[in-house]
Formats: sequence, structure tokens, C-alpha cells
Amino acid sequence: MGKNKIARFEENKVLPNVFQPTREEALNNYPLKGNWRKDVFKNDNPIVLELGCGKGEYSVGLAKAFPQKNFIGIDIKGARFWFGAKEAHTSEMNNVAFLRTQIELIEHFFAENEVDEIWITFPDPQIKYRRTKHRLTHPDFLDRYKKIMKKEGVVHLKTDSEFLHGYTLGYLQGAGHNIITAHHDIYGAPEYEPGTPLLREIQTYYEQLFSAKGKTITYIRFQIKS
Repeated sequence: MGKNKIARFEENKVLPNVFQPTREEALNNYPLKGNWRKDVFKNDNPIVLELGCGKGEYSVGLAKAFPQKNFIGIDIKGARFWFGAKEAHTSEMNNVAFLRTQIELIEHFFAENEVDEIWITFPDPQIKYRRTKHRLTHPDFLDRYKKIMKKEGVVHLKTDSEFLHGYTLGYLQGAGHNIITAHHDIYGAPEYEPGTPLLREIQTYYEQLFSAKGKTITYIRFQIKS
């Protein structure tokens, strides 16, 4: 492990906006479950999650754009989201935090109706059939999200993977979930919705790489049926 990565791990331990519970803590009534607004953000504003947040650019970018909302970036790789956590702390941003955990455990960290929105930005599409259940829009994951989201909560999927876009769109349609909007090319399609929340204005590290290679960036906004 490189010295820089070790240093990031160590700094994450003291950054006040980083939470790194053990699996045992997650499975045994994690104290922040149901209490993120009161104990972390000190307000009653909506909570928005970014799953697989990487370096945290989207979480930080959204938090800057929407100070009236609380954002939590979630990823298992703490050395990556250190960048976002460090920027947020240095900038004295009080509406963004980071949680180091596996997304499979998400319902152990948030209570019923605690989450208003979820962003899934450029996840691994898990193309191989045997990896189907690891796709973040697989029915098992949607069931997890439904347990913690408000009934009117919204999920956003932004991806460069035509495969994941098609898989998700097909499943949502077949299962009767509410597809609010779907774009096959957010940068080039004439049907792009100007009111859609910062699809072009904020770019993750990977989005910049994909766009530079000429890859099409897609987007789906939907609600999970009750």
C-alpha cells in the first residue's frame, strides 16, 4: 500500500465528516440510523445519498449547488472519497458527509423514510451473468433502497454503460416502476431536459474520462413502486 493511501486512511479517522463503522457495528443498531439529520447535519433538511461515490465529486458538487439538502457519499474505498471529504471539510461545508461501507448493508445505516433521493453515478455495470445480483439497479438493491426511502423518493442513474442503461430501463418498465425520465445521451440528445438536476454541470472523474473517449452518457430518473 502506497504512503499516500496510508496517509488518507489515517486522515479519514479524524475528519469529522467521515464515518467508518465496522460490519459488527452496522449489524447491531448503528446509532446514526434514523438520526443523521439530528446528530450529523443538525437540521431537518432532505437527505440525498450517492452510492459508489468514488472520489466524492458528485456529492460535493451537489452539496454546493443545493445547500438546503444534506448529502452522504457512500463507498467501500475510503482512500478514494478522502478527496471529497477533505475538500468539504476544508471548505467548511456542513451539508455533506461520507460513509465507508458496502452498499449491501445500506438498510442497516438508514431508517425507514429517512432518505429522500439516491444517486447512482457510473457504477460497475457487472456485465457478466454471474454478477447480475451485484448491479446496483438489480431488484434486490431496489428493495433495499425502498426500505429506507420516502414513498415519493427519487433514484437517479447516470452511466456510460449502454448495457446497464438498457438493463435498468427494461427491468423498470417490466416491473411497473415509475420512470420519470430517461435520456440516451445527456450531452447530445435534443430531448435533454434543461430542468434536470445538474446532469451536465457536475462531472465525476470517470465521467470526464468516458466523455473524453467519446462515450455516450445516459441518465434515468425513477421512483420505486410501493
